Amino acid sequence: MGMRAIGNDDGLRFCRQGSLSQRPRVRPMSERFFPREDYFMRLALREAERALKHDDVPIGALVVQGGEVLAAAHNERELRQDPTAHAEVIALREAARTAGTWRVLDTVLYVTLEPCAMCAGAIVLARVPRVVYGASDPKAGACGSVLDVLGEARLNHRPEVAGGLLAAECGELLSGFFAARR
Repeated sequence: MGMRAIGNDDGLRFCRQGSLSQRPRVRPMSERFFPREDYFMRLALREAERALKHDDVPIGALVVQGGEVLAAAHNERELRQDPTAHAEVIALREAARTAGTWRVLDTVLYVTLEPCAMCAGAIVLARVPRVVYGASDPKAGACGSVLDVLGEARLNHRPEVAGGLLAAECGELLSGFFAARR
């Protein structure tokens, strides 16, 4: 069986002829960052560094509403021995508690690494309108890298996504953590 190109410019790839498998279309991501977003991502980076104190993967998240930090969190999987203790989930729980409602409307979630499928699901369920992340996650990212949960048309909520803010700094923090463990 020969090889042929399938898809369009967004998802051109090669597959065996006769295969029905196609790469999911990549949703265009907003790359527009607002002036204060750099400040909030730096706060998320500072939060990520706190995870190092208990040997957790250094990922930080902030929920911001009206220019004010509603919640901040970092990974605590090792600390809590809880596989769901990701920075985003902890920050969303704290934001919901602070807001007094599970709908975390009129907010922006800043996170140093592209959210995974679990966190992306929580973002959809919390109705977060905008997500800004730093480094892409080619192994588990669910905002377009591996999956695109936040762009899934069949879901009832699709937040705006902007990726790559301070990506080099976010990536360096993670690379340094994993390099020290090898």
